Amino acid sequence: MTTASALRYRFIPSGHAAPLEIARAKGATLYTTDGREILDAAGGAIVANIGHGRREVAHAAAAALEEVSYVVPPFATASRLRLTERLLDSWVPDGLTRVVFTSGGSESVDAAIRLVRQHHLSAGRPERWKILSRNLSYHGTTLATLAIGGNEKRRVGFEPYLFDSHRAAACYCLRCPLGKSYPSCQLACADDIERIICEEGPETVAAFIAEPIGGSTAGAIDPPNDYWPRVAEICRKHGVLLIADEVMTGYGRTGRRFAVDHFGITPDVLVGGKGLTGGYAPMGAIITTDEVIAPIAERSAELMFYTYAAHPASCAVADVVLEIMEREALVERCAVQGRKLRQRLEERFSMHPHVAQIRGRGLLLGIELVRDRATLEAFPAEARLTQRVVGAGISDGVYFYPGGSWPAQDCITLGPPFIISDDEIEQIVAVLERAIATAVAKV
Repeated sequence: MTTASALRYRFIPSGHAAPLEIARAKGATLYTTDGREILDAAGGAIVANIGHGRREVAHAAAAALEEVSYVVPPFATASRLRLTERLLDSWVPDGLTRVVFTSGGSESVDAAIRLVRQHHLSAGRPERWKILSRNLSYHGTTLATLAIGGNEKRRVGFEPYLFDSHRAAACYCLRCPLGKSYPSCQLACADDIERIICEEGPETVAAFIAEPIGGSTAGAIDPPNDYWPRVAEICRKHGVLLIADEVMTGYGRTGRRFAVDHFGITPDVLVGGKGLTGGYAPMGAIITTDEVIAPIAERSAELMFYTYAAHPASCAVADVVLEIMEREALVERCAVQGRKLRQRLEERFSMHPHVAQIRGRGLLLGIELVRDRATLEAFPAEARLTQRVVGAGISDGVYFYPGGSWPAQDCITLGPPFIISDDEIEQIVAVLERAIATAVAKV
């Protein structure tokens, strides 16, 4: 059999020094073809929630494919109807009543941009087209989602293809981009959103998009509790639709069903992916309100679908993944295990000379690494400290998720499956400490 190493020269580079060849996975552990066991402290790409190797999920996909392999996405199938009912009845915030499915997170955000544009066109407001976002954000790898995103490492070189987009200050209290401190700042970063809306002209702004809690771009930046209600108020005031990008944070990852639930708000559009199927199938979703859809329906307009949107097997997988999370109370378990992991990280790293901050909620936790904790001086970019930490962790039997974008240059994100055990939490923390020491010693 040809190995991954032998085929490496045929792979398109993905940022990893060497591809791992995974033979199988079970629970929170990956097993390589050369006999190693690697604890998946990242849940893949912060995706795996119910754990690897659940046979009932595979059976659900097989059963759906035996019924129907493919239909045009606007058609309904039994698995799609079951999933839609479960999502709207049991998972999403009240007021979100309409759903369309995609093949993943980037597609979902891209479709959400088209949805809000179609809403304003259908409502007779063609001048509303601008999408506002924030710095230190990530919304996907299509050209449209790169354009609105604030992950500068991902954008570099593609600028000629990206439309102009205005980004407000990130809610990043460790290094406030506005030079202020919370709470005396009175949420100046939220006011920065309103400043841009007013400067651009509210009548030209279609929507504001942001992650309720940051993803891996800057290591799970967690805003103050009063930030999101203020942002929602600003958007309502100016007729700007609010899009919550919950591709990484949704479906229990932060210890609530969706991250917006921490802040008591309901967005106009909620975007989800990753945890919707727990990594067992490619899928994303856009969930919105009757009010957003009404003018589109009145004009008999449409939101063009993707070929594999609402695929029967993916819908069946998502339905059983959500059912497992309900049956085993895994969202609640995520909150409990997240508190344990956060506590152990604080105990081990709260005074570590190269750890600037530990942040996040549930089992979405970020560790920002710096050369000097006191001054927040970063390591040289060419040192690639984050990649060194990830490499050292893999060698020691744990996979961490790399992240970071200037000025939060080096970040490790933890997003293990919700079924993570107490012993595995101890392993994650111990290996992370050794990996940081190994990486720093080589810089």
